[in-house]
Amino acid sequence: MKVAVYQMELVPGSPQDNREKVRRWVESEVKNDKPDLILLPEMWTTSYVLEELQTIADEALEPTKTFLSDLAKEHNINIIGGSIANKVNDELYNTSLVFDRTGNLIYKYSKMHLVPMLNEPGFLTGGKEKVQTFEMDGIRMGVIICYDLRFPELARKLALDGAQVLFIPAEWPKPRTNHWVSLQLARAIENQMYVVSSNNVGTLNGVEYTGASLIVDPWGDVLAKGSEDKEETLRGTIHPERVTEVRKSVPIFESRVPELY
Repeated sequence: MKVAVYQMELVPGSPQDNREKVRRWVESEVKNDKPDLILLPEMWTTSYVLEELQTIADEALEPTKTFLSDLAKEHNINIIGGSIANKVNDELYNTSLVFDRTGNLIYKYSKMHLVPMLNEPGFLTGGKEKVQTFEMDGIRMGVIICYDLRFPELARKLALDGAQVLFIPAEWPKPRTNHWVSLQLARAIENQMYVVSSNNVGTLNGVEYTGASLIVDPWGDVLAKGSEDKEETLRGTIHPERVTEVRKSVPIFESRVPELY
């Protein structure tokens, strides 16, 4: 499976401009490289303009749900739609949307861990549903969002449920770049699965975002890494048999004794 990651510089507070950027990027990628799956960053329609979200967020996932569904169907690609600000009964959620090649929304997940350092709890409501796996093109996958990366229980649950790839849309700040990179390598190695992330770049309200999007294989080898300051595309290939091979060579799941933990 060929994947393309959009390390994107967002237009703060302008969903329409960001949707047009994504449309142009998808059209270019499909024309030039024909990916099977694309990944977008966290809160890509709005960025972290938290004070404005009540007026510019999607409502009941629209219009972004239709926008991404149409892109998936038109270009015959799977889409991990990063995440968006979504209003439900006056509450705001940070929600990831997953579409298959036919444009069907096959999974959605709302970020359960809100970032106190960015005052997310003052504006957003944490998701209340457990993470689950989903399947596209015969590969079992999972998605978590940004700060969720710091909680290894989520990635481990997905791995135990059969996930071969973990996707992470993010807006991760530059002062914690080392954490961002190190934690992804740890999640890949300890769960013996691919980790694919999309972080944004640029500065908003004095916060600089670090880019450094990654494609990591199940052995912990970095297949692609984004710069820390430039908008760009990362490309890589997922080989599910590599997951099987690594899990057989170091059989950590067979060695677990969870009743003693």
